[in-house]
Amino acid sequence: MTKSAGPLPFHLTMTESTLSHLECAACGAVYSADERHNLCEHCGKPLLARYDLDAAARTLTPESLSEREPSMWRYTEVLPVRDPGAMLSLGEGGTPLLHVPWLGEAISCSNTYIKDESLNPTGSFKARGLAMAVSKALELEVEALAIPSAGNAAGAMSAYAALAGIPAHVFMPADVPQTFQVECLALGAEVTLVEGLITDAGAKVREGVEAHGWFDVSTLKEPYRIEGKKTMGYELAEQFGWELPDVIIYPTGGGTGLIGMWKAFAEMERMGLIGPERPRMVSVQSEGCAPIVRAFEHGWEQAQPWESAKTLAAGLRVPAAIGDFLILTALRESQGTAIAVSDKAILEAITYMGSMTGIFPAPEGAATLAAQIQLLRDGWIQEHERVVLFNTGSGLKYTHLLTTS
Repeated sequence: MTKSAGPLPFHLTMTESTLSHLECAACGAVYSADERHNLCEHCGKPLLARYDLDAAARTLTPESLSEREPSMWRYTEVLPVRDPGAMLSLGEGGTPLLHVPWLGEAISCSNTYIKDESLNPTGSFKARGLAMAVSKALELEVEALAIPSAGNAAGAMSAYAALAGIPAHVFMPADVPQTFQVECLALGAEVTLVEGLITDAGAKVREGVEAHGWFDVSTLKEPYRIEGKKTMGYELAEQFGWELPDVIIYPTGGGTGLIGMWKAFAEMERMGLIGPERPRMVSVQSEGCAPIVRAFEHGWEQAQPWESAKTLAAGLRVPAAIGDFLILTALRESQGTAIAVSDKAILEAITYMGSMTGIFPAPEGAATLAAQIQLLRDGWIQEHERVVLFNTGSGLKYTHLLTTS
């Protein structure tokens, strides 16, 4: 049985959501936003939330935002939760965009910035998406939630499910670091370890959904996680004074954040907040699991599953992403690219970023620095360009990867 989320811990000076309907990202089929939906019933692809952007533009302005609290809920007009009582918050969003001159000078790219998502609740960017997904689940009176996860998403879902009073079922690969297992258990979730990869955990979730009626909040298998993640794009634009950077480098497993930001940029342009210019989007994966990189290089519209996926960056060990076609579209429309980096380069980048910036990154966040260094060497990024790296989580959850002498 669920409980009321209670009021947000801050005052919202904004209008209500302008959510109008859901739309299939592939075939365009339209669905009601007042009912529970996972994937498109016609083609099995992700559903996206759509808004009355003309109405949203009347109140979502730079002037009005200056009076709002620094949380992702400040963009309520273009978020899917209508009931303020269902807006769950542990303080997600409003993360810093940090200019890192020492690092920039060292790698010959002085306009390097880090968007540090490690300061979100539960220590990662997953808090944004799961806060939104669980809030909408609460609004739609969902009775139980389930998720397959390599770690951070499970912790975030467990936290917001606990806040909402909704039972949470977590399925993790058995080799996931114990830190993540303990976190979920401490937050009240039921944790099941599964032999294999996150895709195998996903199969167990599907079994539970069919047997018990759980609501599946897997990456892009419901329409709302992406709506929380897209707020990174809104924040980035706002923090840069409504001018976007030249390049965004983003670690890509399921790719929800990259897809979400690309969606956010289109919404912002429709509302007159930004112009048509876009950053070149860069998808970073590990050499041991790089289905998006391979598909990009071959000119494919969809990615083939990666066999024998292996990488120390657990969040990048996603052999098949349901939103692959959306990731590839964003890369190509932005004149961006996809790049794979080695686990060795990721490990080196963890301590390099830490020693140069004071930010202890998750391995997925460190992968963005490894990619930037390679793209600078290749001449794909120019020294003067403004580049944003996304550190998606805290390195404190990955201390097992580092040894001391």
